[in-house]
Amino acid sequence: MSGFLRPPETTPEVRRLYDEDLAEHGHVMNLTRLWAHQPDTVTGLFDLLRQSVEAGGLDLRTRGVLVTACASALGDSYCSLAWGGRLAESAGARTAAGVLRGDDDGLTPRERVLARWARMVARDPNGIGQADVGALREAGFDDGRIFAITVFVALRVAFSTVNDALGARPDAALRDAAPRPVLEAVTFGRPIEDRPTEDRPTEDQPL
Repeated sequence: MSGFLRPPETTPEVRRLYDEDLAEHGHVMNLTRLWAHQPDTVTGLFDLLRQSVEAGGLDLRTRGVLVTACASALGDSYCSLAWGGRLAESAGARTAAGVLRGDDDGLTPRERVLARWARMVARDPNGIGQADVGALREAGFDDGRIFAITVFVALRVAFSTVNDALGARPDAALRDAAPRPVLEAVTFGRPIEDRPTEDRPTEDQPL
């Protein structure tokens, strides 16, 4: 099983999700096997995320900062490893590991404001005040972009929460893909799965 749920029946919609993963990653991710219980829901969620990305003008590095900061604040190892690795590609492994630990020294001043915001949204949204929003404005974000960035982080929090609550463990492939400093920084959340991905049964085989 991927997480705590049994695999869903393999419908055309489920097969589409699996095929997309195989084409992009070379294996079906554990979180995909989980969200395959409601393919339309995960498709809709990522449509909303894309809308927020476009409205917020969020490039890949900026998304890496936001997701790495919010996922680590939540204690979500899956997205922390996946996005920590992506952030490392553009910002360096030490900087990505620092963000995972709450140390943003390797980021630009503008990125530090975003990382701080992502952690506040993830940990204590009711503790946010006008001054916190003001810091985003001072960093150059107008109100429309602030809204889009907040929606993006909130949707990522929702995605991580479902994965964590239903027991999705980080894929074994992340052990090789993530840089060593990122792996060492992720000391929280569910452990990486033990079995090599290639040894796992396919979705059509009994688990």
